[in-house]
Amino acid sequence: MSTDEKKYRGYVGVFDSGVGGISVLREMIRELPNENFYYFGDSANAPYGEKTVEKVQELSMAIVDRMVNEGCKAIVVACNTATSAAVRLIREKYEKTMPVIGIEPALKPAAREEHHGRILVMATPVTLRLEKYHELSGRLAGEAEFIPVSCAGLADRVEKGNLDAADVTQMLEQMIGPYRGQIDGIVLGCTHYPFLKKQIHSVMGDVPLYDGGRGTARELHRQLSRHGLLNKGEEPGRVVLDSSLKTEEEMKVYRQLLDADIE
Repeated sequence: MSTDEKKYRGYVGVFDSGVGGISVLREMIRELPNENFYYFGDSANAPYGEKTVEKVQELSMAIVDRMVNEGCKAIVVACNTATSAAVRLIREKYEKTMPVIGIEPALKPAAREEHHGRILVMATPVTLRLEKYHELSGRLAGEAEFIPVSCAGLADRVEKGNLDAADVTQMLEQMIGPYRGQIDGIVLGCTHYPFLKKQIHSVMGDVPLYDGGRGTARELHRQLSRHGLLNKGEEPGRVVLDSSLKTEEEMKVYRQLLDADIE
């Protein structure tokens, strides 16, 4: 593909297993309003959090290869599962030529603010199973007590939209309701979960919630600046939403979540 044919030349490529990474995209748009973003959600293969590590690596690398071929200047892995499973491989291939930013569960900010507290960590089965999570939680073990909760099926439910439906609250009640009144904070260890802040609070009360979106946005800003890749224009950047499940119904969910009023 020639330079002229690269339709996302100069864009920041952002991907997730589906709609979840839009919660990170929103933070990046706030942090870098003049940047152009190309967002791809692999909704046809969602959820990643219940696939094998090898399959997540295969899907993630295929998406990144295409983004690079289409001219993206940086890659953001806006998916906790894909970061845990595949970001090392992506960096081995591309980090010498462009910034590659991943996301990780916000254990560190939660531990600092809830010092010696009990922190619930909501995440997908794959994220909780991989070394990246255990290494991070082990490093911070002296600062807080982390209680991992595998939320199988929750990301997939967010993909379907209509998050105010009763079944969403029922799922949360089953998964995290037993910890009500016993914890000091909750880490949202999947980028789908920030869209459920209101529902989580309805189940758990006014407990602090932590996610990695804002930190990822700041890291992207630092990396673009360090590599001399910041968009110098003063016009608002473009945001392109794309999905492997290209139905109008699916894209409507993408657009609604980009504009959603999150607590």
